[in-house]
Amino acid sequence: MKSLDTAGTIETVRKICLALPEAVEHIDGFGHNTFKVNGKSFVISGENENGFGLSFKSDRETQELLLQKEHYYKTPYIGQHGWVSIQNPVEEHWDELTDLIQEAYLRAAPKRLVKQWNELNNK
Repeated sequence: MKSLDTAGTIETVRKICLALPEAVEHIDGFGHNTFKVNGKSFVISGENENGFGLSFKSDRETQELLLQKEHYYKTPYIGQHGWVSIQNPVEEHWDELTDLIQEAYLRAAPKRLVKQWNELNNK
C-alpha cells in the first residue's frame, strides 16, 4: 500500500473539492486546507504529527458505518457533529473518499447547488 506524498495528497483533495460547483479553498488559522461551499466547511485537510489528515462532514449513520472500518476515526472536537477523519489515505481509498467528499459537499451545499449537482449527475 503506497501512501501518496503530502503535496500530492493535498492536490488530489483540491482536485476533487474544487471540481464541485462554487466550492472554494481557504487556509484556516491552523494552516489547514479547508474547503467550503456557501460559507460552510465540508472538508478539512492538512499535515499533523502523524502525517496527512483528511476530515469530512458526514451524517451519524454514515459515520457509524465508517468507524467500523479500521482506517477511519471520529474527528477530534467536531466528531460529535458527524465529522469523520482518515490518516494518510492510500491509493485504494480514493474511490471511496471521492464519493464521501461529494456527499460531504452535498450536505453543506444550498438546495439550488444540490439540485444542479443531481441534474448534472443524473441522480
